[in-house]
Amino acid sequence: MAYKSTNFPGVRYREHPTRKHGVRFDRYFTIRYQVNGKRHEEGLGWASQGWSAARALEVLSELKKAQRVGEGPQTLKERRRRKKAHQESERRELFTFGELAGQYLEWAKTNKRSWLADEQRYRVHLAGPLRDKPLKSITSLDLERLKRDLKKTLAPASVKHCLVLVRQMFNKAVIWGLYNGPNPVKGIKLPRIDNKRTRFLSHEEAQALLEELKRRSPRTHDQALLSLYTGLRFGEITALRWADIDFEHNIIHVRDGKAGSRQAYMTTDVKQMLQARRPERARPDDLVFKSLRGTRQLLISSAFRRAVASLGLNRGKTDPRDKVVFHTLRHSFASWLAIQGTPLLTIKELLGHKTLSMTERYAHLTPDTKRLAIKELEVSFKKTTAKCLN
Repeated sequence: MAYKSTNFPGVRYREHPTRKHGVRFDRYFTIRYQVNGKRHEEGLGWASQGWSAARALEVLSELKKAQRVGEGPQTLKERRRRKKAHQESERRELFTFGELAGQYLEWAKTNKRSWLADEQRYRVHLAGPLRDKPLKSITSLDLERLKRDLKKTLAPASVKHCLVLVRQMFNKAVIWGLYNGPNPVKGIKLPRIDNKRTRFLSHEEAQALLEELKRRSPRTHDQALLSLYTGLRFGEITALRWADIDFEHNIIHVRDGKAGSRQAYMTTDVKQMLQARRPERARPDDLVFKSLRGTRQLLISSAFRRAVASLGLNRGKTDPRDKVVFHTLRHSFASWLAIQGTPLLTIKELLGHKTLSMTERYAHLTPDTKRLAIKELEVSFKKTTAKCLN
C-alpha cells in the first residue's frame, strides 16, 4: 500500500482502503529517521486512535533530540520498551497480596495436594490483614504483628503453616516477576511446634457430644461419628466419594491422605450411618458430604463449636492443646486404641501417619502393657531359676 508524504519531513501515512475517520479515509502514521547511520521506519497508529501528522512530528523530534544529547531512548522501539518496563514497575508497586493470592491458589490447584488447606488458611487467617496491601508495603514488622494475633487463637503449628504459606507466595511472586524485593518472612522466627494435643474425650463425653451434634446438625454429627470411630481427618472425610465406600467388606478407601492412600474400617454405627446417608441414586463420584452449595465442604460447621460450648467441654481451658476441637475426635480414636493395648504400629497404619515417631505420642497411654511385659519377664526368670535350683 502506497505511503503519502505530509508537510513534515520524516512523517508519512497510508490510507485504509475502506474505513473512514470523519470525511476522510483513516490514516496510519509512521516516522522515518536514522540512528548511527541505520535507517528506521516505525509505525505509530491510526488517526482514529488519536494520531496526527503533528503528533507524529512531536515523537520524531523527541527521538532526534535524544540522539543529539545522548540521553533517553533514541528509537521508538526502545521508547516503547522503557514505557512498558515503567508500567510493569508501577504495576509491581501496586500489586496486592490479594492479587498474588489469586494467582498462587490457581497455580496450587494443579501443583499442590494441599491447595485446599492453603485456600482455607488464606481466606480465614490471611485475607483480612493482608489482602489489600501492596506487596511492596508488607514488612517483617507487619508479619510479626500477624504472628502475634494468630497466636491468640491458633496452635503453634497452625501459625507456622500460615507464615510458611506467606513465604511461599512471596517466593513465587519473585519467580513470576511480580515482585523484586526481599521476602518479608525472612528473619521471622517461626513458632516451635509442640502441637501434641493432650486432651481426648472420655466415652461419656463423646456420647454427649454426638447427641448434642445430632440435635444441632445431623451432617456434623455424621462427620464427627466417622472421625471418632475411624480416625479420619476432617479433610479426608469431606473428600470421600461413594466409590470409596465398600459396604460389602466394611472398608473405607482414603485416597490422597497426608501419607498417601490407606484403608479405614467401619464399625456397625459408622456403616449404618453411611447407609442412611447414601441417596437412592447416588453416583460413584458423588461426594458423601456435600456443602450447602453441593460442593466439597472446606470449613468445619460452626455447629461443632456451639455444641462443645453448650456442653462446657472447654470451660476453664486456656491452652489450645487442651481444648476440644474437631481434631480431638481423631485424637480420641487413637487414645482409646492405645489404652486398650493396640500396638503402636497398628495405630500408625490406622491413622495414616508417615512415621512411627508421630504415633509415639500415644505410647504413654499404654503403661499397663509395659508393666505386664516386665511382670511376664519376672515370672519367666523365676521359673528358670527354680528349675536350676532343683
